[in-house]
Amino acid sequence: MNSNLKPYAEYKEAKQSWIKKVPIHWKEAKSKRLFLETSIKNHPTEELLSATQSNGVIPRSMLKTRVVMPSGNLETFKLVKEGNFVISLRSFQGGLEYSRYRGIVSPAYNILEERTNQNKEYYRYLFKSHDFIGELQRNVTGIRQGKNIDVNDFKEIILPIPSLTEQDNIVKYLDHQLAKIKKFIKAKKKLITVLKEQKQLVINDAVTKGLNQNVKMQPTNINFIESVPAHWRKYRLKNLVSINGRIGFRGYTQSDIVNEGEGAITLSPGNIKNQKLKLDSLAYISWDKYYESPEIMVEDNDILLVKTGSSFGKAILIKNITYPMTINPQLVLLKKCKAHPEYFEKILFSSMFMSQISRRVIGGATPTIGQGVLGDIVFYVPDLNEQKHIIEYINHETDKIDKSIATIEKEIELITEFRTSLISNVVTGKLDVRDILLEENGEVNAYYEILEDETMELEEVLEGEECEV
Repeated sequence: MNSNLKPYAEYKEAKQSWIKKVPIHWKEAKSKRLFLETSIKNHPTEELLSATQSNGVIPRSMLKTRVVMPSGNLETFKLVKEGNFVISLRSFQGGLEYSRYRGIVSPAYNILEERTNQNKEYYRYLFKSHDFIGELQRNVTGIRQGKNIDVNDFKEIILPIPSLTEQDNIVKYLDHQLAKIKKFIKAKKKLITVLKEQKQLVINDAVTKGLNQNVKMQPTNINFIESVPAHWRKYRLKNLVSINGRIGFRGYTQSDIVNEGEGAITLSPGNIKNQKLKLDSLAYISWDKYYESPEIMVEDNDILLVKTGSSFGKAILIKNITYPMTINPQLVLLKKCKAHPEYFEKILFSSMFMSQISRRVIGGATPTIGQGVLGDIVFYVPDLNEQKHIIEYINHETDKIDKSIATIEKEIELITEFRTSLISNVVTGKLDVRDILLEENGEVNAYYEILEDETMELEEVLEGEECEV
């Protein structure tokens, strides 16, 4: 990759081990020489702020997820001024969050105020750099991931201090380049959304219209589906599968939850991600409780279906079970399917199912659908031979789309890694941006060219595929 960014001409050994060397003209000092810890209280009418890992310190009103509002005495909360840093207790994404807002935060937080007139935005970038986070994690206390950050440990960390002019150049450069990267990633994610919609269209058309465009049709009473092939049979869900969930004695209490190895995996809606079973976050239920309800033991060719929660209707076909599993009360298991299990899973992705379940859920904040109501949902299903042909067609068409999505996701991963590397290299002095003209954009543009060549090829393929569909 051709690049306009080059190392500085001369370096010196750094006083801190986490950088090793810094440009010869940079200064260094312990954090406590630059940042003063403050604890200003008795401002109960100020806006409540939250320290977030991804957006820094922001008003609680801006949070997308619900948070528990404080019930304690707001007079004990600490004042945060614009330009302050908040140590947010956890280190796995840095833990030092920058605030562009004035307000108050929990007294559990430590507030830091820059006191030597440095460019605060430079230190915002430095504190989120890969190198600094690594150093911070070596200096924190606690035994779990996301360890507590001791403010006194932070004060002893030695920080680089470029000249103020150089700090300004670094901030200006990174602001400009990261804005371009953000725009690039946003465009890629939009393309992924389009591809997923195209995949959904392929599935939906195949399981509601079949593959023969000239076949005779019959009317339905299903919203958004006027007709289906006339030879397809009408079923209710309860006549196609056995519906099994945690009702009555099948339920469990907190005392039934055990440690890993002491019981069976208990699946939840969070284990279904992007139409795949993810086992990265697990709960376990005692063996006694597991064997008490054999009808809700998860087996190959069962279908997991979410009946309670914001992701209601989400479903997945289970394959290759390697460890005993059961379900929590938010899920149901669909067993003994009379249709081909893979075909039935695809029906559950379609408007034939989603248009009906959406009208039957009850509840506001926590939508749910009863098993009896679920059992009355209507499906139109072809014979087994036609199901297999439809499965082959869908898999052939969606495999191409999935590969395209994987390609774009890899591009996003690469540009994200590049972004992380760029920040660390610039803020720690490995690369010199003093004489870089922003309109040149050599480093980022060179990276874009590699990824854009792949994307153009992909988009050309998609245009052809769209015509076929």
